[in-house]
Amino acid sequence: MTTAIPHAFEIGIDPSDIDFMGHVNNASYLKWVQDAVLDHWRSLAPREAVAAHLWVALKHEITYRRPTFLDDRVIATVLLEKVQGARAFYDTVIRRGEEVLAEVKSSWCCIDAATLRPARLAREVIQHFFTADPPGASA
Repeated sequence: MTTAIPHAFEIGIDPSDIDFMGHVNNASYLKWVQDAVLDHWRSLAPREAVAAHLWVALKHEITYRRPTFLDDRVIATVLLEKVQGARAFYDTVIRRGEEVLAEVKSSWCCIDAATLRPARLAREVIQHFFTADPPGASA
């Protein structure tokens, strides 16, 4: 068994994120998820893999739990759920302290930076995003 390595990404809330109701506009969450997932990739993947691959979002499913405000300290925790072919599936939870603000399931396509065509990641690259569970650990 393997376990996904969580990646924490601090979100900066800009005044332009605030809508007419005084809280963060729903569209801002999409930008946050994109920034968090790409930061996850750049933080854990080998440098040569980062240089050779790009990512394109295919789908986002967002469940909004609570409003977010300008002065909130917000952290997105990103987990790579699985990789299938050129597709990667992510879970991202956006929190203010222990309070869940939004949960996002997203899928992404890996693109070869030179050809701009879908590309499968090598197993050696994918392994950077998971740890082996210790013997005797149960899922």
